[in-house]
Amino acid sequence: MASLRPAKPLSAAAHLCVCLLTASAWIALPGPVSCDSGALNRRGGEDLTFNMDGGDGSSPPGLPTHGDEEAVGAESSPRFRRALSREKQMPLLSSSFVLKGDATHNQAMVHWTGENSSVILILTKYYHADSTKVLESSLWRSTDYGTTYTKLNLMPGTTIVVTSFYICPTNKKKVVLVGSSINERDQMLFISTDEGSSFQRQSISFTPDTVVFHPKEEDKLLAYCKEGRLFASTDLGRKWTLLQERVTKDRVYWSVSGVDVDPDLVHMEMQDTSGGYLYVTCLIQNCSDKMVTAQFLGKIDHNSLLVQDDYIFVKVTTGNRTKHYVSYRRNEFVQMRFPKYSLPKDVQIVSTDENQVFLALQEWYQSDTYNLYQSDPQGVYYSIVLENVRSTKQPEESVLIDVLEVRGIKGVFLANQKIDGRVTTLITYNKGRDWDPLAPPATDMNGKPITCKAPECHLHLHLRWADNPYVSGTVHTKDSAPGLIMGAGNLGSKLVEYKEEMYITSDCGKTWRQVFEEEHHILYLDHGGVIVAIKDTSIPLKILKFSIDEGRMWTVHNFTSTSVFVDGLLSEPGDETLVMTVFGHISYRSDWELVKVDFRQSFPHECTESDYDFWQLTDLQGEKCIMGQERSFRRRKETAFCIKGKSYTSALTTKPCQCTERDFNCDYGFERSHMEGKRCFADFWHNPDSPPEDCHLGQTYESSTGYRKVISNMCEGGLNKQQSAKQHNCPLLPPQGLRVGIKGQMLAVTPGDDITFIVHQEQGDTSSTKYQVDLGDGVRAIYQNLTVTDEPIQHRYEIPGVYKVTVKAENMAGHDEATMYIQVTAPLQQVHLEVVPIAGRSQEVNLTAVVLPSEANLTVFYWWIGDNLQPTLTLQNSLLTRFPVTGEVSVTVQASNGRSMVQDTRTVRVYDNFQVIPLSFSRNLDQFNPNIPEWREDIGQVVTKILIKITGVPQESLVTVVKPGLPTTADLYALPLDSKPAKRSMLADKRIPAILQAFNDNNVSFVVRGGLRVLVMLADPNAGLGLIANDPTATAAEIGYHGAAGGLGVWALAVIFLISIIATGSFILYKFKRKLPGSRNVYAQMHNEKEQEMTSPVNHSEDTQHIIQGEEFIDDDLDSQTLGNAGGNHSGVVLSINSRELHSYLTS
Repeated sequence: MASLRPAKPLSAAAHLCVCLLTASAWIALPGPVSCDSGALNRRGGEDLTFNMDGGDGSSPPGLPTHGDEEAVGAESSPRFRRALSREKQMPLLSSSFVLKGDATHNQAMVHWTGENSSVILILTKYYHADSTKVLESSLWRSTDYGTTYTKLNLMPGTTIVVTSFYICPTNKKKVVLVGSSINERDQMLFISTDEGSSFQRQSISFTPDTVVFHPKEEDKLLAYCKEGRLFASTDLGRKWTLLQERVTKDRVYWSVSGVDVDPDLVHMEMQDTSGGYLYVTCLIQNCSDKMVTAQFLGKIDHNSLLVQDDYIFVKVTTGNRTKHYVSYRRNEFVQMRFPKYSLPKDVQIVSTDENQVFLALQEWYQSDTYNLYQSDPQGVYYSIVLENVRSTKQPEESVLIDVLEVRGIKGVFLANQKIDGRVTTLITYNKGRDWDPLAPPATDMNGKPITCKAPECHLHLHLRWADNPYVSGTVHTKDSAPGLIMGAGNLGSKLVEYKEEMYITSDCGKTWRQVFEEEHHILYLDHGGVIVAIKDTSIPLKILKFSIDEGRMWTVHNFTSTSVFVDGLLSEPGDETLVMTVFGHISYRSDWELVKVDFRQSFPHECTESDYDFWQLTDLQGEKCIMGQERSFRRRKETAFCIKGKSYTSALTTKPCQCTERDFNCDYGFERSHMEGKRCFADFWHNPDSPPEDCHLGQTYESSTGYRKVISNMCEGGLNKQQSAKQHNCPLLPPQGLRVGIKGQMLAVTPGDDITFIVHQEQGDTSSTKYQVDLGDGVRAIYQNLTVTDEPIQHRYEIPGVYKVTVKAENMAGHDEATMYIQVTAPLQQVHLEVVPIAGRSQEVNLTAVVLPSEANLTVFYWWIGDNLQPTLTLQNSLLTRFPVTGEVSVTVQASNGRSMVQDTRTVRVYDNFQVIPLSFSRNLDQFNPNIPEWREDIGQVVTKILIKITGVPQESLVTVVKPGLPTTADLYALPLDSKPAKRSMLADKRIPAILQAFNDNNVSFVVRGGLRVLVMLADPNAGLGLIANDPTATAAEIGYHGAAGGLGVWALAVIFLISIIATGSFILYKFKRKLPGSRNVYAQMHNEKEQEMTSPVNHSEDTQHIIQGEEFIDDDLDSQTLGNAGGNHSGVVLSINSRELHSYLTS
């Protein structure tokens, strides 16, 4: 939800951010310049097309000065020729002042106190765009309406950088500056109560990004920091209190006077611990988490809170549907009712004054247009008033909509309608009830008749806001000058983007006059008694034009002798004086130049009643009764040379009118027919006789006639389009739209948490409805009138589980039921992923997640395998998968139960070929097996390191994996060495026989607690050894092995040896003295060529038979001791385990 109301300064004061533009920037970017953070940047001018550094400010060679050029054009106009003689009668006083030493400063903030004060404060600063920091600043003060300025030194001897200042809206003498030391180490405020005549330094512990004055109480402040922290002060910034830490920027509001009961109340949008956003309020005296009050049931969309006048707006998006809610005068939030099938994509608030919401809504079929809607006084029911208003997308997702409320006269709006690509400007005098195109002027600016005639040709205006707060937008209106409108646009059948001729009306749009051929910046002085215009141009100039007769004649004035780039115009707040200041610079390297122009000497006296006549407000058809009354306003006579002054009031008389059809608009659910005399007819989805939602048994209601009186319309008597409405008794309606929720919208809680259930019913009677509540754990209750009294249901679940909460609403007309499931579970502490570290390519692998605490319920598992960004979700803690490619594969599991999420990651090495040796342990190990992953990993590492010590096998080729469960078993993986061909038979690898020899000789053992010796054995010494080969043609006989000594391969090779002996003779017999193995294990590995070869058992070298004496550490935690004898036979290896983690598991 956003607001199109012009952004007020956070201090609600009349200070402005001014920004300088270089000539190059203006030339390259014509038109409105984008403003960052309320300030325009003066960029470097290395890319200037011509040199502008001349000290005399002269124009480039070959070009006349802009002032001369404009003066020549002015003299050719009869209106200007008449006005030139008037300038001699109206001498203007102009004085220039240069802010010396600030040439590098590219931003400025200006505050004119006003209210009969002559004080002006100017803060200039050098903003570094790359670092987004203010690096230098200067503060200047004038006490003579800007004739002279004095540079203030806040801390003599210390360089201070002031980033911004804020003015109290109720006492303009109170000023707060935000600054820091040059290195940003020390943050501080400078506080003044005398318009900057003196400042008091106050150190602070945070860096304010925004400061907001209380709209009524002058010493109360809010300060927002970029990291989301919000502070409050009640003594003009001397002491600060932290309110909250997760607050959304620009979504903090002080209480609204006359609406909020407590002036110390703060409205804010804040983020909760789950990442969602809530609308909460609190008092600045105590705003802790326990003291904030959630004002809306459930979470809201980020950046959707808007507090404006009597209304509060939020929106909630669920799936692809967005619902908008409104609270009127702090009552319960109600869903805003738009036409049923408008399906809004976006909503922008246009205005909320006069007890009505005026908004722009983009419907589902629209892309660059919005429809305008008006509400009832409560802001709930909306009716369309204008379709297809043009919109423009801005940076940072902001939207500009071409609708403008004309200030000074209520009910008048301008809008640009876009139909079939053509944009036309329309005006309404009765808040959208009727819209008409603008009437073109009869003559051009030189008094010559024009050919533009209605209905083919009209006046069209650009409706753009000014990015620079120092200049007017394309249309300029003021509350102090009712009926006076100046705008840039063109004549024709549609609005043309590049045409910006200037037009003026002094009777609120009934008649228009052209005044300039190009766009100008406009400033109203003395309630519009003087209009100042300076051309919007990208080159320097030195003249301004002014008119004292509402734009009929213009006078040219040289406000400076040197042409300057004009950055903006400023007058005293309220436009009540005749003093103005022109801000500019001669070149991008020059200092700021401030030119004061004083019109006071031109008017000899203050106006009297005889100096005024009056004009009467009428619409384009000449109708005098507008918004139910006739209104007339004062206007200074053309011949009067006098000051209107501060006491001037424009309104003269008002007279109520009798009501006519023009005073009524279509009601909610009705639209105006353009075919049947603009009659309001009911939409197909709307039943006019249906009772409203708040209709209770015993009450009455009126069915709509299709019409409702325009809000703020003052007509009396006459026609009453609502008179024929029928009276109905409110029927007993069955409950519908029943919902049950938890405060904070949490569906998963921890045992022992205090829970507040809230029941909401969208439709139906509530006063006579009975509500039966079942909390799912045996607690039941019956409530009467639950949703009206807003009585919360508080409960606490002690036992983990899933509980079904049911609310049944029933009355004589019907019933409804709402159900929700709430998970009561402790947060997950840990998840351990169990997976074999070695796997065969395309072989099925089981992944298992072990979660702590083990009693966690309804845990969802997310499995991330390899580089796949899409996880596999399961409710079981295991998953079967395959790895199609060899290499290392990362496997991650995340376990979530709604309250927390934990994860674990393992790496699986995938091979085409490897061997697996099943192992077992002596049964005494089972009594020490806690069946946890860490214990199994430690035991596996012990076994692996024993084998490495005994056999000398490289560590990277052996992995021992202890399996879960009892009895304790394990698998020993023998991996292929990288230096050997992948298809080479592992029978040629001498590692396997050495490993088997170690097990057969009972050499692998270790000691656990109490000195108990655990023996590691082959699971089945007589069984075949599994060979994992990625060869589907391999048979069991080819993959297996035989435990007997006389295998077929052995005997076949023996026959070959015998034949060789007979054939070659006795001289080679000595080469075969080696004995055939008796009870050795022979392994066969199947290759693609189906080759088999035989190898003898490993010959025990000195390395493998070496007896390790004494005690040494196998790793940081495991201590081993190897025992042996002098005979050279393999002895068992006994290990004592002193790992702290393992010891704790074994002793459990």
